[in-house]
Amino acid sequence: MADAVDAVLLLGPTASGKSALAMQMAELIPLEIVSVDSAQVYRGMDIGTAKPSAAERATVPHHLIDIRDPADPYSAADFVRDATVAIRDLRKRGKLPLLVGGTMLYAKALREGLSNLPAAAPHVRARIEAEATRLGWPALHARLAQVDCITAARLKPNDGQRIQRALEIYEVTGTPMSDLLGADTPPLLNLTTIALLPADRAQLHRRIAQRFDAMLDAGLLEEVRALRARSDLSPDLPSMRSVGYRQAWTFEEGKCTFDEFRSASIASTRQLAKRQITWLRSMTDAVVVEPLSVAALGELALLLRVMESNEANDLSAQQISPCPRR
Repeated sequence: MADAVDAVLLLGPTASGKSALAMQMAELIPLEIVSVDSAQVYRGMDIGTAKPSAAERATVPHHLIDIRDPADPYSAADFVRDATVAIRDLRKRGKLPLLVGGTMLYAKALREGLSNLPAAAPHVRARIEAEATRLGWPALHARLAQVDCITAARLKPNDGQRIQRALEIYEVTGTPMSDLLGADTPPLLNLTTIALLPADRAQLHRRIAQRFDAMLDAGLLEEVRALRARSDLSPDLPSMRSVGYRQAWTFEEGKCTFDEFRSASIASTRQLAKRQITWLRSMTDAVVVEPLSVAALGELALLLRVMESNEANDLSAQQISPCPRR
């Protein structure tokens, strides 16, 4: 008998129908949704992030949405902390946490744990910078080679930022950065991952274009204008670098035509989907489901029921037939 699953990750590329499937699954299974989306955490960014509507959130509780101001950064470490709290709370209340999204860096951090690298040490960093000013970065690169030859071999002698960080880590921890990055970090939770991989790339591309046009009709540009009106926001912030917002900001600055803005936004979204699919294919332990097939909901509902019954170790006996990896 497999150990009880703490949560289920439902991951897929943008426009693959993740959110709609999650809402349908909630009608069949007692679950709540935890967002795995680096843009949906921000308040005031609703249209361009395809945030669930107020009615949907009233029907099925969603977590980790609208928890940050766009001026404030939100990291993978923040996500792991907040998601872990949400998962444990939901389990105490007898709900299945269904983590839904496409920010693969967040999913990887939750699945594999964060690295053991320490936080920045300003006093150590300042001293290293002073030494670099006096001796030059090649000399500090040679020093790094004496204590962490693996990291030094990857860096050019004048790569000051990375040499500084590697030396800082060694001085703070007494351990080479290469050792810390290579250390096995056990998963924080017992997670089951479902990868939504569309078989028809052309169909996904059509959905991406249709969804972006729907965002324009819903007022995406007006949303970006409201964000640009704030003096504390700039295109360099992580929130404003989100796909769609970055291109809309450029358009509002008069640096491109509307057609160029639309084309660039759709192209960037397609590139994002391609990267997401690459991430998903690397998750060899994931159960793969074709999200755009008519059988997707039935397969997912059956899979979740199996997991809730502690029988996830024998999926084949339950006649689940995920599409082959491509």
